Amino acid sequence: MTTQNSHNPTPRHDPYAVLRVRDFRLLLTGRFITSFGGEMLTFAIAWELWLRTKSAFALGMVGLVQVLPVILLALPAGHFADQHNRRRIILVTQSVFALCSLGLAYLSWTEGPLSLIYACLLVIGISRAFNDPAASTLIPETVPNELFANAATWGSSAWQTAAITGPMVAGLWAGFFNNVTGIYLFDALGILIFVILLSLIQGRQLPLARKAATLDSLKEGLRFMRDTKVILAAITLDMFAVLFGGAVALLPIYATDILHVGAEGLGIMRAASSVGALLMAFALAHLPPFKQAGKTLLIAVAGFGIATIVFGLSKIFWLSVLMLGLLGALDNISVVIRSTLMLTRVPDEMRGRVSAVNSIFIGMSNELGAFESGFLASLLGPILAVAGGGVGTIIVVLVVAAAWPEMRNLKSLAPAVEKL
Repeated sequence: MTTQNSHNPTPRHDPYAVLRVRDFRLLLTGRFITSFGGEMLTFAIAWELWLRTKSAFALGMVGLVQVLPVILLALPAGHFADQHNRRRIILVTQSVFALCSLGLAYLSWTEGPLSLIYACLLVIGISRAFNDPAASTLIPETVPNELFANAATWGSSAWQTAAITGPMVAGLWAGFFNNVTGIYLFDALGILIFVILLSLIQGRQLPLARKAATLDSLKEGLRFMRDTKVILAAITLDMFAVLFGGAVALLPIYATDILHVGAEGLGIMRAASSVGALLMAFALAHLPPFKQAGKTLLIAVAGFGIATIVFGLSKIFWLSVLMLGLLGALDNISVVIRSTLMLTRVPDEMRGRVSAVNSIFIGMSNELGAFESGFLASLLGPILAVAGGGVGTIIVVLVVAAAWPEMRNLKSLAPAVEKL
């Protein structure tokens, strides 16, 4: 007699399932192109400001002027995204991004005042506060629920590929042409291509929130995050790891004053972490789903802190590049776990508000982390600033592991039915 198991074998893991979805392929292509341009732009701003000012504080200010609007506007922007056409919001914000890139190109060509460069970055931060909550719905619009984890992994792969190639191309550009003006123009072109691809996506309509914009409804995202302990713990880990381990903001200093490798070396270092992340993303795509997701995340972030310490103390180029690659690989584990939790545990009608809270955390870790690194480097020097940040990251892992047993006990990333 044939058993039931022989009729219903365990489904084989298909790492390429989500790539067979047309809408997701369009989204993935568009995000890669705009991420490629964005990574080149990030390189160009840091390189140009460092050459013009030789100031670590000036590099840190790049992060500060972009993160303040996110922190101040993210909650109302998230509520706005939950009540209005999200793709229309994205079209408007992407248009603003393109105009700012053109403005930066003009200021680079004319060597315009630094105040106007920071003004453009401020407008980018304001637009990002509205763009990110709306953009959080694009994967759920294009992918069925059972492919969320697969989509998060491939989305990370596309971003990391852009983060590898973008800085490398930008470094070669800066070294060959001795200016970065064309990089800003390329970013504006990439945004235009993304908008065209976005318009071709059919997708499914996600439900919008029915409540009017009240103080209580604005707080719903915060309450959801507070009550969903595993998401709160995952985002806290990511925030403080990048906040304290913000070595990337100081890479121009390492390239010129510590490792003495110039623009080409800076491009390699900027790409190294993404090479590690991309290799990890492909590995995760082909491996079975996490069975001990919480412990894996804690170990990965602790390793991130150790690699940050080694990078901060290193004066050997190949060792620094190796540590940056390890940083990227470990960080990608955190990105995939956090992104999958955001996709599987958040109701559709609340995605804007919860994503807004997530944007605050991520903005604080990335841009505020860049400011913190620049500020500490101006006081203590870059080596102590980076190595000390790695020590802080390890301390945060110990605190989170003790404060949230839900994270230690998290096994699968599958949807929690009771939350939906």
